[in-house]
Amino acid sequence: MADSSSLRRRRAALEQEWSRRVPGSSAEASDADLRHEVAQSWMRSLQTVDPACDSAPSSESEDVGPRWKRSPLRGPVTELADQLHGIAYDAGYVAAITDEDGTILWSYGGPVMRRRAERVNFAPGGRWDEAHMGTNALSLALRTGEPSTVFSAEHLVAALHGWVCYCAPIRASDGRQLGVLDLSTTWDRSHPLAMSTVRTLVSALESRLPIEAPAGVQLRCLGASAMTRDGAPVRLRRRQIEILTLLALEPDGYTPDRLHYAIYGDRPSVSSTLKADVSHLRRATGGEIANRVYRLTAPLSCDAVDLLAALAAGDLAAAIRLYRGPLLPGSDTPGVVYWREYLEVAIRTAVLSSDNAEHALRYGERAPDDIEVHEHALRLLPDRDSRRAVAAARLHATSRS
Repeated sequence: MADSSSLRRRRAALEQEWSRRVPGSSAEASDADLRHEVAQSWMRSLQTVDPACDSAPSSESEDVGPRWKRSPLRGPVTELADQLHGIAYDAGYVAAITDEDGTILWSYGGPVMRRRAERVNFAPGGRWDEAHMGTNALSLALRTGEPSTVFSAEHLVAALHGWVCYCAPIRASDGRQLGVLDLSTTWDRSHPLAMSTVRTLVSALESRLPIEAPAGVQLRCLGASAMTRDGAPVRLRRRQIEILTLLALEPDGYTPDRLHYAIYGDRPSVSSTLKADVSHLRRATGGEIANRVYRLTAPLSCDAVDLLAALAAGDLAAAIRLYRGPLLPGSDTPGVVYWREYLEVAIRTAVLSSDNAEHALRYGERAPDDIEVHEHALRLLPDRDSRRAVAAARLHATSRS
């Protein structure tokens, strides 16, 4: 648990900032070091939410039971029920699962915390999106697609100032956001490791979601190497995965000589070996590779290509989600080495140029040895932000290794 005196000071500063900003929607600064995303959410929320309201509105259909039965999250939550119950009950939290619109479909807590939660309608049927309940961890996670913590008077609604909430989105295998998982408790129980617990639970839930079988050819080459066709795994040799990866990243294709060099460099080899690998790939992909210039003639889903598109669109959050590790780790093929370094430099530069601490924290999970990234996260995080514990621990571990 965080130091109680520092928590009290932080809460008092935020209460002062809330009193200054919220009633008159002022943009004056104060010593509370209010986070930018919270201030912006307050401004949006004030258009539709009364800060003096005492509880969240209910869904138009108050009985959300049928929706919960249809939810893809119901099965995974049921499988993890004992773990969720234990964490909520033993640590004094209320756990909740929402749908993609922010309506709570399931919740659990011990008797005391459950009664507290029910007083503000933090219960099945309660609507906790920004338009209905203002700034809170659930609404921020739904809006940004990133994990979120909201402490005490960072909540727009005064009735929630006694709470701290930790929340993270839950995604389907195709990346769709299905809802969020939230752990909430009283502000004095704020703990720097609570978000790590939420992330672990979300990963466990996502791993139990049914895997949707996508149509067409799917190539995964970030942090791993695998190909599927219409959802079924296709066995390929490492060299063939390398060729397919290069063709995906170079839509204009390769001449035979250029592809030969990209694969073998200056090492001696015969051209027939490359031709045989390309012929095998044509059969594996359904004949979607042209002849004279080796290039793909039909769309192929590739995580590295999606990463490049996300970076080009300025969607760094999506790029970080896609970046599960280096391109084809372990490959020393010249063309793959070039693209591996290109992708690493591109996403790392974007992270270090971002003023969003969450970007550095998320990327830091994939780059545990990157001291500069952990230092960047610490520079961006306010002194009283509980996420500093994670960044500091990573930096300490890296510095000692």
